[in-house]
Amino acid sequence: MRKQAYHHGNLREALVEAGLSLARTGGPRAVVLRAVSREAGVSHNAAYRHFSDHEALVATVAERCMENLGELMTERLSAVPALRPAPRAVARLEALGRAYVDFARTEPGWFQTAFSASASSGDKRTLPVTAPAPHPYLLLTACLDELVQASVIPEERRPGAEYAAWSAVHGLSHLITDGPLRSLPEPEIQLAVSTTLSVISRGL
Repeated sequence: MRKQAYHHGNLREALVEAGLSLARTGGPRAVVLRAVSREAGVSHNAAYRHFSDHEALVATVAERCMENLGELMTERLSAVPALRPAPRAVARLEALGRAYVDFARTEPGWFQTAFSASASSGDKRTLPVTAPAPHPYLLLTACLDELVQASVIPEERRPGAEYAAWSAVHGLSHLITDGPLRSLPEPEIQLAVSTTLSVISRGL
C-alpha cells in the first residue's frame, strides 16, 4: 500500500504516515529519515526530495500529532451536553483538560512528539493564530473566552489565563506519564486530574 501511494505521487504523505507510526510507539527519537524511508518502502535518498533534513521531518510529524490531540479535544467538547451558558462553559473547559491528559496517557509517543519539534529544529515558533486543524491552544482560548461570555470569570481576569491553565494540565500530564506520579493507582490518578482541573477552574 505504501509503495502504491508512492507511485501515485503521494510519497510525502506516505513518509509522514510512516513517521506517525514510528512516533506512536517510539516517540520523537524513533522518527529518523532512514527508518521512515524503510517503513514507507522507498530509498533513503527519495525522502530528501520532500524533507531537507531530520528536523524538518520531525517538525511535520509533530504537527500531525498536535492535530490528533486537537481532534480528540474537539470530540470531547462536542460531547458536552446542552446546559445553561455558565455550567456548559465550565463543563467544556473540564472536558478539554481531561482530553489533554487522556491523550498523553493513551498516546504517550504522539504526545511527546507533538511538543518536540521546537527543541529539535531550533526554530523560534510562535503560538498559532489560525491552524488548518483545531489546535489545542486555540481550543483553550476559545473555552476561556466562553467563560467570560457566560459571566463565569470577569473580563479583567481573562488576559493570560491560557498560560496558567495550559501549564497546569501539561505539567500534570508529564508527571503522570513519565514522572513520579506514573506509579500511582488509577483512583489516585483520577483524583489528581479532578483536583487539578478543579483548582484551575476555581483559580480562574
